Amino acid sequence: MTTPAPRGANGVTYAAAADGYFDKRGLTRSAGFWGLWGMGVAAVISGDFSGWNFGIAGAGWGGFAIACVVVTAMYLAMIASISEMSAAMPHTGGAYSFARAAMGPWGGFVTGLAETIEYVATTGVVVYFSATYADGITDELFGLSMPAWIWWVILYAAFLAVNIAGAELSFKVATVVAVLSLAVIAVFGVMALFSGSLDLGSLVDIEPDPGNSTFLPHGWWQVVLALPFAMWLFLGIEELPLTAEEAHTPARDIPKAGMRGMLTLIVSGAVVVVLNPAVTGSAALGDSGEPLLDGFRAILPNSDVAAVLSAFALIGLLASLQGIMYAYGRNIYSLSRAGYYPKALSVTGARKTPWAALLVGAVIGFIALLAVQWGGDAAGDIVLNIAVWGAVIAYVLQMVSFVLLRRKFPNAVRPYTSPVGVAGAVFAGAISVLIFIGVMTNEAYRPAIVAILVVFVLGLIAFALVGRHRLVLSPEEEYAMTGGLHGDPQAEGYGAEHAGVDRTTPMA
Repeated sequence: MTTPAPRGANGVTYAAAADGYFDKRGLTRSAGFWGLWGMGVAAVISGDFSGWNFGIAGAGWGGFAIACVVVTAMYLAMIASISEMSAAMPHTGGAYSFARAAMGPWGGFVTGLAETIEYVATTGVVVYFSATYADGITDELFGLSMPAWIWWVILYAAFLAVNIAGAELSFKVATVVAVLSLAVIAVFGVMALFSGSLDLGSLVDIEPDPGNSTFLPHGWWQVVLALPFAMWLFLGIEELPLTAEEAHTPARDIPKAGMRGMLTLIVSGAVVVVLNPAVTGSAALGDSGEPLLDGFRAILPNSDVAAVLSAFALIGLLASLQGIMYAYGRNIYSLSRAGYYPKALSVTGARKTPWAALLVGAVIGFIALLAVQWGGDAAGDIVLNIAVWGAVIAYVLQMVSFVLLRRKFPNAVRPYTSPVGVAGAVFAGAISVLIFIGVMTNEAYRPAIVAILVVFVLGLIAFALVGRHRLVLSPEEEYAMTGGLHGDPQAEGYGAEHAGVDRTTPMA
């Protein structure tokens, strides 16, 4: 039955969920602290293996190091803010949920769409780099090289199978591969420190422009342009709120896993940012598609041994493929369950996993890689920038949501409060805006910007014409319409009465 639009719904219409609607879209609680920590670290850890090094090419090692410090501070403040909102809103919606409560349905849709772009594109980037690593390994060891698209099909299919098989398996696989990835980085770090190839002078071996130093060879603005690549060392850790309906104690464990995960990633990132270019040279590493493999090659000139070790390095990329695929599946699921996306995408089936959302996200990511690659461009670099721009849009809107929620929902229960408060959210939002501007002003990123704008325009048109008339009172929507007083529908029950929706009388 369709209900009148509630007060403040900004021109949207809700339908009362039919009997069994949420039963067909159920999730199961499968993860404790270590499962959440593993999922968060796994989502990010591929950034230590590929992608980050492109920032060195433009900014030099010194400029990139500065960018890393700034981005690290941004993420620490942002994760604290997100943790507060997630503990108060234990729903799968994550960024969409926060923005929906703070800025209404339109704000929730835009933020959720930005996060969909981020995670679907990030999965594509990880598939791209994983294929590069895998093909390099099989070529060196067995003389076997395959077209990139075949590797993409294999990787998407394998991890779709893992994610569809069940949430408990997803968390276990994520934790195992996260630990193995960190072990590979630790081994690389020890080998680099005790190898004859280590030369800290190689960090600043890029020829500077006239008037610049080897520390900042191409000037200060390149530091801003390097920020998106520094983000690659942490991008994805913010996905943890998407686990809220599958965590045993989300209000306690999501903030804890987020901060412990950040500390883990800071250490692992420092190892590769300092030691990897120190053994290869920054000039040689700036455009490498497989920087850690190049590091192993520099330490062990015997290519067969290096290839075997890099096979372990591939684990890091596969860890992120697992973590980020999980993220886009839950993001699409939550927006679909609320009616913003087609409702069929939120069906979970017998295994209680959003198989339709996972499959559709994989198909879109695969098509995006093919389209960019066949257009004659490097798919990894362009899709990486699509992921980063989608991420910073979502980051800015989440930080705005944090500030607004502190004012709009003063009586909402907040089991965890950010130690840096509004000031921290403003800082993280400001750095995100700076990155947003940097991406916009870089001509090389224009294809990514155009692609995102096209997706947003099409998405907004679809929502205006269809989606806004088909919304459902999902947990995220109920929380928003009760001013934060109906926080956990899984425990308190679903229903229009919680949101104050009168099914017969229009509200003023």
